[in-house]
Amino acid sequence: MRALAILLIGLGVGGTVGFVLGQTGEDQVDAPSAMEHAGHTHMHGEALMIEAGAEAPTLALSLAPDTVAGWNLNIQTSNFRFSAERAGAAHVDGEGHAHIYVNGEKVARAYGAWFHIEDMPTGRVEIEVTLNSNDHRALMVGESPLSATVTFDNPG
Repeated sequence: MRALAILLIGLGVGGTVGFVLGQTGEDQVDAPSAMEHAGHTHMHGEALMIEAGAEAPTLALSLAPDTVAGWNLNIQTSNFRFSAERAGAAHVDGEGHAHIYVNGEKVARAYGAWFHIEDMPTGRVEIEVTLNSNDHRALMVGESPLSATVTFDNPG
């Protein structure tokens, strides 16, 4: 019985302290940002320049309707390795992840060659994929962003 009383007191004190600290405005961030950015330094505004040539990464896309629902996007790369285990870490040449945009809005990150998009807007749809370094910088080969786009009409 005594252990239960101590547990309840601890929960009450801990909950109150957590609530008060949460209300101070210190270190407050929105929930998705906190989960996505915890422990990393992101450099979304910068680009990482890669010298053009035979060793530079390449990117191409293909898109097909899924046999059940949605669409399957195939992200084809060369000289690039998807590295989910190092997302948010320091840059390593030739590895990273992809950012997927539908009609200009970022919808996801991809850590592999295949990505399923369940819901697609109807009408004219543009899917853009960019390759990004582990630290989230957009990759550029020479002066060109390392991105590919597929545009199609989705009847709905």
